[in-house]
Amino acid sequence: FDKTYEQGLEILASMEKELEASGGKMLSGENAFRLYDTYGFPVDSTKEILEERGYSIDEDGFEAAMKKQRETARNSRKTTNYMGADATIYEEIDPKLQSVFVGYDTFQAKSRSIALVHLVSEGEDGENALVDALTDGMTGAIITEETPFYATMGGQIGDKGTIESKNGSFEVRDTLHVAGNKIAHIGQVTRGMFTLGEQVELVVDEKNRKDICRNHSATHLLQKALREVLGTHVEQAGSYQDAYRTRFDFSHFQAMTPQELKEVEDLVNEKIQEELPVGTKIMSLEDARKSGAMALFGEKYGDKVRVVTMGDFSTELCGGTHVKNTVEIGSFKIVSESGIAAGVRRIEALTGRNVRSYFTKIEQEMQKAAEKLKASPAELTDKIAHLQEQLKKLQSENESLKRKEAQKSLGDLSETSKDVNGTKLIAASLKGVDMNGLRDLCDTMKQKEKNAVIVLVSDNGDKAQLVVMADAEAVKKGAHAGNLIKQIAPKIGGGGGGRPDMAQAGGKNPSGIADALKEAEAALSAQLIHE
Repeated sequence: FDKTYEQGLEILASMEKELEASGGKMLSGENAFRLYDTYGFPVDSTKEILEERGYSIDEDGFEAAMKKQRETARNSRKTTNYMGADATIYEEIDPKLQSVFVGYDTFQAKSRSIALVHLVSEGEDGENALVDALTDGMTGAIITEETPFYATMGGQIGDKGTIESKNGSFEVRDTLHVAGNKIAHIGQVTRGMFTLGEQVELVVDEKNRKDICRNHSATHLLQKALREVLGTHVEQAGSYQDAYRTRFDFSHFQAMTPQELKEVEDLVNEKIQEELPVGTKIMSLEDARKSGAMALFGEKYGDKVRVVTMGDFSTELCGGTHVKNTVEIGSFKIVSESGIAAGVRRIEALTGRNVRSYFTKIEQEMQKAAEKLKASPAELTDKIAHLQEQLKKLQSENESLKRKEAQKSLGDLSETSKDVNGTKLIAASLKGVDMNGLRDLCDTMKQKEKNAVIVLVSDNGDKAQLVVMADAEAVKKGAHAGNLIKQIAPKIGGGGGGRPDMAQAGGKNPSGIADALKEAEAALSAQLIHE
């Protein structure tokens, strides 16, 4: 949501520029609707932002676009998935009917259904519709007066669970906020049927909720720890918590170092082990800010806000569900840190039993590696270091052998060299010689020859490497290795340059080596002073 909202702000900014350029003062209803429909950008926010800058929106045009979309949704026989992608159906429910969340301290509640929605499954004919009954096998949404199910918001994913009635069972696969301050339990009837207005019992999947709570509470500790370790410039840029992991996006100008990651992880685990009580308070927004509570930048809050505290360590505005004490989180492990945009980093982390599963998997992989290397897990580091030394030694020996073989093949090259305007051109193609090897070979040839230009190209499988050297006498006559390589490197699909006496290049087209060597003679001829 945060990312989508930010995109909406960017689109609105570009629309403002277009208005300014055209001299207009009113944003079209179509554009205002596009912001609302595509980016979830509230029309009230659009109106408020524009009014601050001396613009307005075509409200009649916006309403017309909204009406057109509703008609299209009703008339088209399109299919949607059970998650309720076609959300316009919820706008047809009586706006006086609302849902109240009662699940901060309980996992179950009894209530009455106030709306039933049949949501068309993928591949099923028909359209979403308000119904008086949901029968066995139907996918849909049940909306009740009260619910212990938390609906997706603020990065926290919605609850799963079951709804039971006298005549049926309903599997809740997701819980969403929908139009008109209602909470929709999305899922499928697994037994019997549900009728509108009947009494139901709602039961949240407690294990799933507790896992989500661990991850959400850990996110609060993580944000505070990041500000402690990296600095107060760290601001939340987005978050996501499900039963498996937490994902936290934040403002920071560079990748975190291994030491910084360790410090953050250690600090979070330290606060978990300190058994900090987690408390909540409802207070005015002004008082919350005075208390130092962290808020999401750009988020709009009401006059009254919910503040979540974790001891004296963390204070945040938050409407989500949490553990009662940080010790319930169990443990915390950062599994990745990466960049997702300019100045925005992302951390993914695990908590509780998922940390144990993560380490169990690593332990199993280490055991497999140890068996392959015929060592114990404790000996792996030394074993790998020893193998790296052996590999380095073998690579060095291999390169040495390649150079010796190449030098042997160069032995007779001076006899087959070409005279180009009074200067000797020695040009050859080799295989499997790296850039260092090519430079060494060129140096060897240059010491043996006078008034010479040496061009060596190596075919290294999926790439070609090229070195050109010219001795002092050849340079005096006009030879220039750097300019020469600029002309011949394109033949091997690359580029390069260098000094008059030495230049090198690389390319991705070894098949062009023969053409490069031919080009070398013509290019050198053009450089040299005719005697």
